[in-house]
Amino acid sequence: MKMKANKNLLKTRTSPVMTVFLVLVALIQLFPLYWMFMFSLKDNKEIFGANPMGLPRAWQWGNYSKIFTAGNMGLYLLNSVIVTASTILLTLLLSAMATYAIVRMKWKLSKLVYNIFLVGMMLSVQAVMLPLYINLQPILSTHWALILPYVAFAMPQAILLMVGSLEALPKEMEEAAFIDGANIYRLFYVIILPMLAPILSTVAILTFLSSWNEYMLALVFISTDKLKTVTVGVNDMVGKYSTKWGVVGAGLTVATLPTLIMYALLSKNITNSLAMGAVKG
Repeated sequence: MKMKANKNLLKTRTSPVMTVFLVLVALIQLFPLYWMFMFSLKDNKEIFGANPMGLPRAWQWGNYSKIFTAGNMGLYLLNSVIVTASTILLTLLLSAMATYAIVRMKWKLSKLVYNIFLVGMMLSVQAVMLPLYINLQPILSTHWALILPYVAFAMPQAILLMVGSLEALPKEMEEAAFIDGANIYRLFYVIILPMLAPILSTVAILTFLSSWNEYMLALVFISTDKLKTVTVGVNDMVGKYSTKWGVVGAGLTVATLPTLIMYALLSKNITNSLAMGAVKG
């Protein structure tokens, strides 16, 4: 009976109908990326009439050099890297510390604080944009005007994921460390953080995706051209190159590439960590 069940499962996994269906779904999902890359290598005549979907008749590779020489794409990428990297580091550290305090330390308001963090997941950027703009007046048009809100929006989800993983970790190692004379800080940095590495990597990836692609706050809070991130920078190209949409497409392609690489390399880690956290939680 067990052998038959395994054979049936194998047949289900290798079903030609399912394979064709999944291939079609994959092609549908990949088509926007193909179209974006193709129109980044065309001129306006091909994009808007002669050849909107096919391969370029004349490959306009110069569009990519224009976004770096005239479009300041290198500066926009640098600003996005600074903001995103800082957001990830602060989110990981603060969320891990908050999670440890909620799960391991005994105090009356731990559940209340945890619930307050979870309420933050229900807040949208649009709902808090005006209060944030007023409170962040001293640091507007700086990297911190984006980093602080990004961290605040990322922490509720990070804490939610980390709580389930930390609750599943055995306390015996922590107790042994206390007996050996380790204080709470050494315990946290030497024992807890390495044990949370899988879920920390998942949080880092999710934080990267949300911070790198964020547009609304970056548009409103940054008015200095030298500090604009890649999402706002590409949007500015529409005005500067309103008659050269291939250049705009090149900017979109370059802006999308880091996200695609990150997700392609680490998407399995996201799935495994989320599944593990769901089972443990």
